[in-house]
Amino acid sequence: MIKINIISNNKNWFIYIKNPSNFIQKKVKNLNKKFKKYKKKQIYCTILLSGSSEIKKLNKKFRNKNKSTDVLSFPFYNKNDLKLKLKKEKELYLGDIIINLNKIKNKKNKQKFEFELNKLWIHGLTHLFGYDHKRDRDFFNMSKIEKKFISYLN
Repeated sequence: MIKINIISNNKNWFIYIKNPSNFIQKKVKNLNKKFKKYKKKQIYCTILLSGSSEIKKLNKKFRNKNKSTDVLSFPFYNKNDLKLKLKKEKELYLGDIIINLNKIKNKKNKQKFEFELNKLWIHGLTHLFGYDHKRDRDFFNMSKIEKKFISYLN
């Protein structure tokens, strides 16, 4: 079972979504109902809902890129180590995801805003599970997993 701790350090999130934590928690609940691969595990991660300046600082510090971005993921394990840990451990912390409010388009359309938010945190979660998109083949595999996870959210 996946459990996500949501932290917001940017009050502007509440302008666009009444309760971001509840919104994401409901989606995680739906994801857990349909994604049963880890139903006997306790898998944790944290999502930080931020703005451009915070994510730019983190991007500079950890990726040496002095620019804002839409989402950052900080996995605790690479894919192979994660597989081994998931076989042995009943509880596991995957890592952290940071989402930038200012990179979400369509803020005036609530449904589109929510869809884009879902795409971003699912993208981050997929990275925490060890997927990346450095090569075309990897991009295709990661996109397939993301689409599957997004289909589970409703």
